[in-house]
Amino acid sequence: MKVGCIGLGDIACKAYLPVLGTQPGVELHLQTRTPATLTRVADSLHLPQAQRHSDLDALLAQDLDAAFVHAPTTAHPEIVTRLLEAGVPTYVDKPLAYELADSERLVRLAEERNVSLAVGFNRRHAPAYAQCAEHPRELILMQKNRIGLPEAPRTMVLDDFIHVVDTLRFLVPGPVDDVTVRARVADGLLHHVVLQLSGDGFTALGVMNRLSGSAEEILEVSGQDTKRQVVNLAEVVDHKGQPTTRRRGDWVPVSRQRGIEQAVLAFLDAVRAGRTLSARDALATHDLCERVVRAVQDPPA
Repeated sequence: MKVGCIGLGDIACKAYLPVLGTQPGVELHLQTRTPATLTRVADSLHLPQAQRHSDLDALLAQDLDAAFVHAPTTAHPEIVTRLLEAGVPTYVDKPLAYELADSERLVRLAEERNVSLAVGFNRRHAPAYAQCAEHPRELILMQKNRIGLPEAPRTMVLDDFIHVVDTLRFLVPGPVDDVTVRARVADGLLHHVVLQLSGDGFTALGVMNRLSGSAEEILEVSGQDTKRQVVNLAEVVDHKGQPTTRRRGDWVPVSRQRGIEQAVLAFLDAVRAGRTLSARDALATHDLCERVVRAVQDPPA
């Protein structure tokens, strides 16, 4: 099975290649336009020259069975278009694109060509978060905060807050009837944003503060007099009268804790089985992110 990896930045090297590089039956092909990076990463994986490519044309000439795209977001539309037109099942690190119209076009293209397109929302596969879907969820609260990183609204929402948006969509127990956005913008930079989704019997709140003084991710789901809290995807605290804490095992890889290993294997299993994966649900997350961006950029008077 020939699998391409396009883009060799931190996410690819720290999260995805440790999984892809150890899969039996996978012939891994790397592509980046930076020669020094290509040599360094390929050497670390002991890949022969024939599996190292400096341009997309050379990679596509390998008759790939699947591809993972970890290039900068601005390059996604062009790269993913080329892969889908070549009939290559494609997994894209979130987001599909910065502009909703580009994301919609890519999903339509995948459907027209009947080619798998998957978006890397790994938190849906993270064990601690997936288990929350089995917990009472009358109230959902997710915070993903950073230190000293106010940013332009579109890039902050699509590159980072999108994880919060998608996790809320994954965990809400029913149809969303109301969407509310609150934010603070100063000098064109988004400092914090709050998203509220509500429906019959539930409320979900997503918060991101880029000036919080702490880099943290906390998820809480509660209902029926019980609460489950997940801290940085590693520590699970169940509250029912008294708190009970479970921590990630010492030998559990970070890629498995964060759901990346499971997402990769699910995608590869679908490719092997000939199942076509749809990005239509992922597109709904992009659509909601677009609503957040517009609400931030054009707040009601």
